[in-house]
Amino acid sequence: MPPHPPEDGIPLNTTAVAIDKDKNSQHAVRWAIDHLVINNPLIILIHVRHKAYQNHQDAGDSENGETDAQQLFVPYRGYCARKGVQLKEVVLDEHDIPKALVDYAHKNCINNFVVGASTRSALARKFKGPDVPTSVIKIAPEFCSVYVISKGKIISARAALRPVANTAMPPKQPSPLGVQPIALPDSSSEQENGAKGQPAKEGWKYAGSDRMLNERNGGKPAKALTRERPKTSPSNISIENVEVSNRGPRSSFSRDSISDDNLLNAQMPFGSLDVNAQNLDFSTISNLSTDSASSQSTRELEAEMKRLKLELKQTMDMYSSACKEAISAKNKARELSQWKQDEARKFEEVRLAEEAALAMAEMEKAKCKAAIEAAEAAQKLAEREAQRRKQAEIKARREAEEKKRALCALAQNDVRYRKYTIEEIEESTERFSEKLKVGEGGYGPVYVGKLDHTDVAIKVLRPDAAQGRKQFQQEVEVLCSIRHPNMVLLLGACPEYGCLVYEYMQNGSLEDRLFRRGNTPPLSWRRRFKISAEIATALLFLHQAKPDPLVHRDLKPANILLDRNFVSKISDVGLARLVPPSVVDQVTQYHLTSAAGTFCYIDPEYQQTGKLTTKSDIYSFGIMLLQIITAKPPMGLAHHVQRAIEKERFDEMLDPTIPDCPLEEAISFAKLALNCAELRKRDRPDLGTVIVPELNRLRDLGRSSDKRESRSLLLRSAASSSNSRPQSSNEDSNV
Repeated sequence: MPPHPPEDGIPLNTTAVAIDKDKNSQHAVRWAIDHLVINNPLIILIHVRHKAYQNHQDAGDSENGETDAQQLFVPYRGYCARKGVQLKEVVLDEHDIPKALVDYAHKNCINNFVVGASTRSALARKFKGPDVPTSVIKIAPEFCSVYVISKGKIISARAALRPVANTAMPPKQPSPLGVQPIALPDSSSEQENGAKGQPAKEGWKYAGSDRMLNERNGGKPAKALTRERPKTSPSNISIENVEVSNRGPRSSFSRDSISDDNLLNAQMPFGSLDVNAQNLDFSTISNLSTDSASSQSTRELEAEMKRLKLELKQTMDMYSSACKEAISAKNKARELSQWKQDEARKFEEVRLAEEAALAMAEMEKAKCKAAIEAAEAAQKLAEREAQRRKQAEIKARREAEEKKRALCALAQNDVRYRKYTIEEIEESTERFSEKLKVGEGGYGPVYVGKLDHTDVAIKVLRPDAAQGRKQFQQEVEVLCSIRHPNMVLLLGACPEYGCLVYEYMQNGSLEDRLFRRGNTPPLSWRRRFKISAEIATALLFLHQAKPDPLVHRDLKPANILLDRNFVSKISDVGLARLVPPSVVDQVTQYHLTSAAGTFCYIDPEYQQTGKLTTKSDIYSFGIMLLQIITAKPPMGLAHHVQRAIEKERFDEMLDPTIPDCPLEEAISFAKLALNCAELRKRDRPDLGTVIVPELNRLRDLGRSSDKRESRSLLLRSAASSSNSRPQSSNEDSNV
């Protein structure tokens, strides 16, 4: 194949891609642009047309073949234009495709060569020989990296064995005489390529080359070789050895050699010529003639070669110093760039620190302002407090005296409950005024008052119910030691006059709330389940008291009180311990004449046998549970509920004020109450293992339902413009 002349304008680190009509060529171009064309936005697309195919075409078909080759590049032109990459199109005609690609890469110093993977199968490659990518990898130049791409991925690659930086010019074919001239770079080539460390492709010329050609053609005597002096030193030239001979078409050069096969074309009658860096030896064996003109020409050529050798040595020295200066300048530029980056980083750090300091200053300023405002508010508050202090000092002195007297009394008596005098009781009740009377039970009237700055309920026992003073004090100490969140707390007493001081319950009794006395709102079914569970828990605590269990004996809705949060508490706990047994029996009969229905809470077996046990409270609790769910009088209530459940008409027995009560849970609640109200003690369920767990389950059911309804209510109230809410929802949310 005739050698391809080197092309001008192709810089180093250039990427070339071999293309054909297959899909892998498109993948190869796309991959090369994405991964290799970065610093040098130039890509060379090479298409090799098989020469045997071209020989079978006539002149008209040749134009069609050229058109087909140009059409092959059309898709790549638009893609490269979109990517901002410069495209160079090359079409080669050759029998051997891999050799044509490698020769082009060798002559143009291609740094990266990309080919698409072969579409031939492994069996076809085995019988028909290696494919194009395999051959290119094997025979590619050492300075060229080869990548084989299939479907956008590398399937094979071979990295360069040496850099291309010192390759001044691709090797050329030797001249006909076997003499390879040494070229000098001209000023224009050095200015274009010197900055890149790349040799000029033209410049070293023999001024006498035209003369030698004329001698070949016209037979004129040859003149001494002259040269064009370069204006500046070459950018990258290193000549270590030059050997010229007529033994064959091969020439030996170093890696930095420069050649041009167009400089000398005339045949010269010389046998050999050796040029190196230390000496210059020239010998001539004339085979044509020994005339004086040839001898003179030989001497002139020898002198010219000696001068050329000295000039080359000086040029190499200049090039070496220029390389050192370039390296030094490059290092200095790198240092300056690093210094610039460091300064920029320091400036950025200072800027960020300044911004942080300003932000912190703003924060401190805001904090200072807030502190000043807080100080002013505190000063105003202190002034108000000073005024209040003046008013409270007198009251504090009086309270201190009262506390001192109380502490002295406690120290003297050594009791574990608060002891009140009859004067304090009379003062708090305004001498037992009828307007402060809130009720009257079997043991005596109940008044509301205030002792020790606390609202209290004062129960005054009837004169015939009082025991001895010493025994009364002992029983009060026992009852004051009983603490439970669902029992009304006994705060103190006046033993001399049989007065008991309890905590005051704002929402009255459960009986008043069930029958809506005073036009109070009805209790929701969730709250009723909660109250039932609380009463059962407190009753279990009394029955498990040590050393002996406490039996209430008078459990009914009137003795269940509700505080401001509708937390239920059992009142009159242990009151039977403070009065004689005869009086206790009379209390039950006392209610027969005033309020019909109290008799309905008494255990039938206790009435018949007179034996009082904890099961007696279970019977009273069962009747009270039926009242809680139905809000009806206790007389015959158990019988009516049993008949309604059997006839599946229990919904008619429910309290009509709670229409949203779940029927299934209400029936379960009623059946538990009927079991508690059995006539025989042994048929009644156990309080700790049966009653309390079931009531806790119903209470938890009400809580979960209340949470769901509260969530839906919040969503509805947020979507509607009205902010009003039903009274029952407010009541449920308080639970």
